[in-house]
Amino acid sequence: MNERELYSIGDVARRTGLSVSAIRFHADEGVVTPTGLTEGGFRRYDVHAIARLELVRTLRDLGAGLDGIRRVLAEETSLHDLAVTHLRLVEDQLRQFRARRAVLRTITRQHTTAEQVSLMHKLVSMSDDDRDQLMDQFWDFETDGLDVHPSYVERLHSLRPHLPEDPSTEQLEAWIELAEFVRAQESRTALRNFFHRTFGTEQGKLIVTPEMTARVEKHRKLLLEARASQQAGVPADSPQARDLAERVAADSAELVTAMRGEHDVDVDKARRNIVEFDRNSEPPQWQPKATGLKLLTRYQSLVATINGTPKPDPSSDRERAAAVREWMGAALRQAP
Repeated sequence: MNERELYSIGDVARRTGLSVSAIRFHADEGVVTPTGLTEGGFRRYDVHAIARLELVRTLRDLGAGLDGIRRVLAEETSLHDLAVTHLRLVEDQLRQFRARRAVLRTITRQHTTAEQVSLMHKLVSMSDDDRDQLMDQFWDFETDGLDVHPSYVERLHSLRPHLPEDPSTEQLEAWIELAEFVRAQESRTALRNFFHRTFGTEQGKLIVTPEMTARVEKHRKLLLEARASQQAGVPADSPQARDLAERVAADSAELVTAMRGEHDVDVDKARRNIVEFDRNSEPPQWQPKATGLKLLTRYQSLVATINGTPKPDPSSDRERAAAVREWMGAALRQAP
C-alpha cells in the first residue's frame, strides 16, 4: 500500500472490514475524517487514515466508546489509559454478570419466591464489611453463653468466608447458600444447641483448652506420618512400620487419658484396639440424627468453596484412617 495513494471509501471498507456507512459515520462524528475529496465530492483516505480506522474498529469491538476513541486519536489520552479505564468497566460488568448468573442458577434449582430473589441479589451484592457483620452476628449468637476457653470461641469466629474480589459463579452460589444458612433460625439454633451440648460438660470444656488442642494436633501429625508411610508402601512387617505403630499406640493412650482427666495410661489397651480393629464392625459415624454435626460440616464445606480451600470429606477421611489402622494393626501383630 502506497502511503501517498488515496483510496476510495469502498476500498477502505474492504481493507478495514468496516461498512461504508460505518466509515461515513466515523467521518461525520469527527473520529476519522477523510484525507481529501475528489472534485465530485467523493471521500478519499490515505494509509494513515486507514490505519486509524482499523484501530477504531478494534477499539469498538472491545467496547470502547466514541468519546474515548476520539481522545486517543487526538492524543488527548494514551491508548494505555483508555485500556485501563475500559478494563475496569469490563471487569465490573463481569462481576455483575457472575452475580446474576449465580442468582439465576440458584432460582432454577429450587422453588424461589419473588422475595427470595430480591434477598439473593442483595446477598451477592454485599460489601466485605456487610459480610463480616453478618458473620459476626451469626457467631455471637452461636457462642453466646458457651462456657469454654476463650481461644476456642476465637477459633470459631475465625471460621468465616472471604469472598475474593473476582469470585467464580460456584463461589457466589456457595455464598448465597451460606448467607441463607446463617440467617435461618432453624439452622442457627440447631448448631448452637450442638455446641452447648458438646462442650457443656467438664470433659467437653477440657477438650477445647489450648493445651488439649496442642495435644490433639501432636497426635494428628503422628497419624499423618503413619499415613504417609502406609501410602508410600512401607511394608507392615518392617521395623519402621512397627516403630510408628508403637508410637501411635502410646500416644493414643496418653491422649485418651488426658481427655478423661485420668492418670493411669493403658498402652496395652490402645495397642489391642489397633490390633483388633475391624472396619466392618466399627459403629456407624456421622449418622443423619447428628444434625448439629452435619450442619457444622456443611458450613465448613461452603466456607472452603468460597475461600478456595480443600473441603472436609468425612467419608474419604474415614476410609484413609481405616486403611492406616489396618496397616498399623498388621505391624503390631508382627511385633515380637
